[in-house]
Amino acid sequence: MNREVTPPMGTLQHAHPPSPARVIAVTSGKGGVGKSTVAINLAIALAQTGVRVTLLDADLGLANVDVLLGLSPTRTLSDVINGDCSLNDILMQGPAGVRIVPAASGIQHMADLGEAERVGLMRAFSELEGDMDVMVVDTAAGISANALQFCEASQEVLVVVCNNPASITDAYATIKVLNQRTRRTRFRVLVNMVYAEAEARAIFRRLLNATERFLEVALDYAGAIPFDRCVTQAVRQRAAVVTTYPVSPASQAFTKLAASVDKWPSPPAANGQFEFFLERIIHAEMMGRHALA
Repeated sequence: MNREVTPPMGTLQHAHPPSPARVIAVTSGKGGVGKSTVAINLAIALAQTGVRVTLLDADLGLANVDVLLGLSPTRTLSDVINGDCSLNDILMQGPAGVRIVPAASGIQHMADLGEAERVGLMRAFSELEGDMDVMVVDTAAGISANALQFCEASQEVLVVVCNNPASITDAYATIKVLNQRTRRTRFRVLVNMVYAEAEARAIFRRLLNATERFLEVALDYAGAIPFDRCVTQAVRQRAAVVTTYPVSPASQAFTKLAASVDKWPSPPAANGQFEFFLERIIHAEMMGRHALA
């Protein structure tokens, strides 16, 4: 059932893809593989093609999208839930017009929200959908309930791995848990910080071989991001490599990845409506608690 798919080359052919909005969760089995850097640069690379992009920092415990981009949010999603402000009030403008939703570190359990809070929050996100084509979700690393909830709710899950045995092992564990918990059967894999395409392919095949033996899932090869000192320099400058060093090897790879996203199959209309994204998060939390009861 597994197959290796090379992302097609090409550029986006339209300024605004048709509705519904696509939600892409960027996750990893462990920290230190460059997950947040991937999420940020993918979001910006998509925006540079004319796509309207929102970047949601969904690491509710260790939010760092704002730090990596040199932003200082004064309010977060928790303020929206508390009724202190609207969703538009917390949106931050990022590079290339990317809109950023700062993480709400105070919200650990979406199921704890009251009915009125849920309705209000879903309405806020539903209104936001009309102004975006793609939402990139930077999840927490690992298989915490937080990370799993956002992965479950998204149409696409992009798993970031690198040439590290623990990274591959933990990526397999994340895929396994998501498959068992949600019956999700397709995942896209991005290999980060490699020195050659052959190295990336070898890492992907190691993960592919493990899933072929033990899981009923399909892995799609989403591409590779080369090791590039420009990425390190951009992080030190609290900026994105695709804007700071646009002709660097890593930036070119992110541009290629963004172009390939346009070729991914569109989500079903019902699942694509963004209000369903939040509903699925709440449902996942409630189901997870029920399983532990």
